[in-house]
Amino acid sequence: MTETQQPPLNWEASATATHPQVSSSLPSEVEACLKNARFLHLATCDAMFPHISLMNYTYLSSTPFNSNPVIIMTTNPSSKKTLNLINNPRVSILVHDWVSHRPPTRNPDPTREGSPPPQATRSSLASLLLNINTSALSSISATINGEARMVGEGSDEEKWCKEKHLDNNTFGDQAREEQGFFGSTPHAQAEGDGGASCYIEGEEVRVVLVDVKEGRIADWKGGVKDWTLVPEEGDGRGRQELVNGVP
Repeated sequence: MTETQQPPLNWEASATATHPQVSSSLPSEVEACLKNARFLHLATCDAMFPHISLMNYTYLSSTPFNSNPVIIMTTNPSSKKTLNLINNPRVSILVHDWVSHRPPTRNPDPTREGSPPPQATRSSLASLLLNINTSALSSISATINGEARMVGEGSDEEKWCKEKHLDNNTFGDQAREEQGFFGSTPHAQAEGDGGASCYIEGEEVRVVLVDVKEGRIADWKGGVKDWTLVPEEGDGRGRQELVNGVP
């Protein structure tokens, strides 16, 4: 579906599928968001409550082991999200690249409660970001649903995924400058990689691969549009085998 043919985002009740779009590739807005965002929010669930983690990630439209879009992450084997994934592989992901700094409100009343506090003033960083041409920034957020699996320990796939994930999360001079501004860990300062090698290359670190299934696009006005990813013709069996980890 071309850009001009895509249905508009409309404000309406969104408890069910809205403007469903079925395709063998991700919507261009979602792919752009995944390529540009720094982090994503990963939601897993146990028998009681959802658990949300802020994650570094790598998005790839395909890999040598999977012809479908995937999201690569790494996790400690004893973490809460790992335990959740083992018991329930269904996950939900939120990704966006909006400027999330909360500006001052119009009400300066010092007795007002809430966030931000009444005495807050706009930071120089927020002012700078607000002066950026907003047409260059994403105007949507994407919720992505999928199934996660732990990549086999010591496998060629695990090695390949770790290499790609490290390449995509080792940053240059700008990241080092940001570390100096916001502070960084001794390990990050010593390694000069933002600490990426610690959470990606460690021997006990497990690779999590999310096979994308469906999702929802939302804009800042409350409009929504749903989409479903389907395998290309003749690829259905291979896709199912990869999801279930069947060799």
